[in-house]
Amino acid sequence: MEDFFKNIFNIVTKKEVYGVVVIIALTYFVYKTISIFIEQRIVESKGSYEKKKRKTIAKLIQNVLKYVIIIIAGLGILSLYGINVTAMVAGLGITATIIGLALQDTFKDIISGISIIAENYFVVGDTIKYGTFTGEVIEFGLKSTKIKDVSGNVLMVANRNIMEVINISQKENSIPIILPLPYEVAPAKIEKLIKDKIIPRVKAEIENVIEEKTIYLGIDQLADSSINYKFLVGAKRDTQWQVERETKKICVEELNKAKISVPYPQLEVHKHEK
Repeated sequence: MEDFFKNIFNIVTKKEVYGVVVIIALTYFVYKTISIFIEQRIVESKGSYEKKKRKTIAKLIQNVLKYVIIIIAGLGILSLYGINVTAMVAGLGITATIIGLALQDTFKDIISGISIIAENYFVVGDTIKYGTFTGEVIEFGLKSTKIKDVSGNVLMVANRNIMEVINISQKENSIPIILPLPYEVAPAKIEKLIKDKIIPRVKAEIENVIEEKTIYLGIDQLADSSINYKFLVGAKRDTQWQVERETKKICVEELNKAKISVPYPQLEVHKHEK
């Protein structure tokens, strides 16, 4: 039994064993310490959008840092086993060329990821439209971007494929509201209702509304079964969905108070007697 513990002690005290444990522990400690520092220093910001942007940059830096630290730790472990790391690094020229050719798509992803941040395409938390897919950016990495739509579907896109996106969150929005109302109600009555009841309530009761951009435009269309009235509601950045929902609720409430119903398509069937 004594020999068993002696052998265990001899194995554990070898630098090839304890050295690996020390390097892994030190690597984890360094990474976590620097990550916490980055989050505390870089992410701090007063504006919500600027905070999201800095958070995205912090995540990108953390990803780069993770790979750099892993490579350094790997070289340190190899040196413990007597491998000449200096000579190996010096002889990586041809190998690096081969690896570079094999991983050229990965390098394109990384360069595109840096470009997305530099050109301010989007940040984590933004709502964007990529092709026909619209959703919130939930994760941004060196190689890919994850977008989640309102149904919970997650689209993962390689950064190199992101050429054009529509960022819905980066600017103030003017939301068009269309009210299809019956021909039987005088336009003057409806316009008075919109100007004197609906728009004042929208400005007074809904947060994040831009008052000077909330205006009545007029009759938008003479449809088959309705006259479509149109007004705009200004919304601050990244709040358009909430503002639109609450505006429509106010519209329904005011139309109900005025006893004006929204018409719906109807089909007339004529029966001919033989």
